[in-house]
Amino acid sequence: MKITKLKISLEEKILVDINFEINKSLALVGQSGSGKSLTLKALLMMLPDSMLCELKYDADFVLEAGKTISFVPQNPFTALSPLTKIHKQFFISQDKQKELFRQVGLDEEHLDRFSPELSGGQLQRVVIAMALESHPKLMLLDEPTTALDPKTRILILDLLRSLQEKMGFKILFVTHDMNSAKALCEDICVIKDGLVVENGKMLDILQNPQENYTKTLIEANFANREFRK
Repeated sequence: MKITKLKISLEEKILVDINFEINKSLALVGQSGSGKSLTLKALLMMLPDSMLCELKYDADFVLEAGKTISFVPQNPFTALSPLTKIHKQFFISQDKQKELFRQVGLDEEHLDRFSPELSGGQLQRVVIAMALESHPKLMLLDEPTTALDPKTRILILDLLRSLQEKMGFKILFVTHDMNSAKALCEDICVIKDGLVVENGKMLDILQNPQENYTKTLIEANFANREFRK
């Protein structure tokens, strides 16, 4: 899938002007304020009316939130209603819910619980199951492992990789965590101030970054520091 043009502006100021290709799995990496979240919102058609967005992509792919594309948010604790049982937050039958729970490694008994009764890892699996409801062609991941401990983070990344192999959807993974990006994605696109700085194969860029900005992000991340402004 190719995004041949994504241009977002506000009152004549260009906020994002990028293009990229998702062959199988792409990590979109950059500092806070680089345009990652705006890119996700544009693909989900969730930008405010005050922003102008020009989006062009492959003619053979239709972007339709909740159908061809799905979304896994950063924080599973705020993604679900704490006052509604899990099974009532799906839009599919309970039989199909149980099948999805089996696929994400959850006991079906969790469907009858409230979200505060589940751990962070369990909640993230619930949100992933919800993202699979529509059998998406593209899954957007907004730093879905940030709120998890290291062990659970690895399990969730392994789950996402396994689900992708089984179901064949593409992944756009927005993250500031190079380790997670490396574990999940084949390709990487580095953005700064709404522009693409560097893109290509993940291992090639990690081993031989060409831009100082990319080098700084890699060095900061692997020194266990978040590269945020």
